[in-house]
Amino acid sequence: MDAKQELPNPRAGMAGVLDRFVGPGATQAELVLQFVLPLGAAGAAVAYSANAIGTWTTAQYIICAVLAFDIVGGIITNATSSGKRWYHRAGQGFLQHFGFVILHLGHLALVSWVFLGLDFSWLIVAGVYLMVAGLCILWSPLYLQRPIALLMYSGSVLLALYVLAPPPGMAWFLPLFYLKLLVAHLPKEEAYRPKAEANHGFNRTPASPVPAKPGESNGGVG
Repeated sequence: MDAKQELPNPRAGMAGVLDRFVGPGATQAELVLQFVLPLGAAGAAVAYSANAIGTWTTAQYIICAVLAFDIVGGIITNATSSGKRWYHRAGQGFLQHFGFVILHLGHLALVSWVFLGLDFSWLIVAGVYLMVAGLCILWSPLYLQRPIALLMYSGSVLLALYVLAPPPGMAWFLPLFYLKLLVAHLPKEEAYRPKAEANHGFNRTPASPVPAKPGESNGGVG
């Protein structure tokens, strides 16, 4: 991503609050993905836990729904073109990104407390892996960030499957939690924009490539 690209400024008022969350210039399709699908995920998570456990308190169901919405929404938001462009803009460096990772230790502490009876060993192992994996990604050369992120995420899946006990009724939590942070947020990647924005002048990121028609060359190798 070109560090010198021009970004649209966040709007005034409540619209600006949204812009600072999802990234200025977010398209309607991006907004639908970021808010509609997480609502479905929250409902599905509660329905599954109610069927699998059925003995939770009201507070546990609410926390489960909030976590599902936050994590699925975060995966999508951090992976969108507008989100990548915003969260990796000039001035957003190591401290900001590692701070974002550290902030999410609170998610692990909440799950350990509410769903695992404050399992400190689970919290420490999950938290240390998150920080080590985050550092490995952030300290990697830019061209290696994506493969390192995927490698670290693969390790987190193995950790969730074979080392850490899943929170009852929330086996989805750790795999999606690590996906949000290690794959969707941390790697700095090109932020392709809709073709319609190509002539608007407020960003210099490339428009999404147009697939070649059958029989035409797209200019690639091979």
